[in-house]
Amino acid sequence: MTTISQIQSKSMRVQATDIRGMRPLTAWQRKALWGLLLLGVLVLITLRFDAIDIAFADYYFDAQQQIFPWKNTWFAKTLMHGYVKTILQVAAALVCLAVLSDGVKPWLNAPLLRVRLRFIALSAVLISSITTLFKQTSVLHCPWDIDRYGGAYQHLSFFDATPLHYLAGHCFPAGHATTGLWLAACCVFWLPHQPKVAWRVGLAGLSVGIALGWVQQMRGAHFLSHTLMTVWIACFILFCQFMFTPSLNKK
Repeated sequence: MTTISQIQSKSMRVQATDIRGMRPLTAWQRKALWGLLLLGVLVLITLRFDAIDIAFADYYFDAQQQIFPWKNTWFAKTLMHGYVKTILQVAAALVCLAVLSDGVKPWLNAPLLRVRLRFIALSAVLISSITTLFKQTSVLHCPWDIDRYGGAYQHLSFFDATPLHYLAGHCFPAGHATTGLWLAACCVFWLPHQPKVAWRVGLAGLSVGIALGWVQQMRGAHFLSHTLMTVWIACFILFCQFMFTPSLNKK
């Protein structure tokens, strides 16, 4: 008969094997995790102290004319919110089509290339769709819609209680930035063998999304916290994908 001590001994050996089998985080994964945590703290600070949002919005608002001067400029509206957005959306769609076509009839000969393209396509879809999901549940309005900047609605911070019969604004987090943030996923082309280069490419990709979000802040379409929250969502999604893609995490 199997004694209790024998069962406990076997259980301890299994647990020890499980612990030894756990892979420690690589150096770049630890950096990414710390960056994600620090960015999360920054997001919470801007959400808690909405004077930061107001200060940036005030800077781009012309109080005398009661308008955001950048709102309808060719650079901000036509170029950045029009042409650049369309180009990036088409690029993301082409990557997704390539991945789907390979799934139907495989044509990518390199397994790692297939993993990388699937990673990028999934990033583009998840970053956009999850941000949109958050927007649909948000009551916060865009700057140009609140009374401080000539709009019709009371300004609420993220932690404020929603007044009765308050019409939801669905403006948080920022959606436009997602059209560029997925580019950060292109860093996988340098993983796992060149993590330093991958870091630089990832940051460059995030910079594109941040720039797009910043232009929207100039137009009065978003607050700083809206953009930062979207960047955090993108980073969180990318980090989770990395953690569940073993071929990109080899030392």
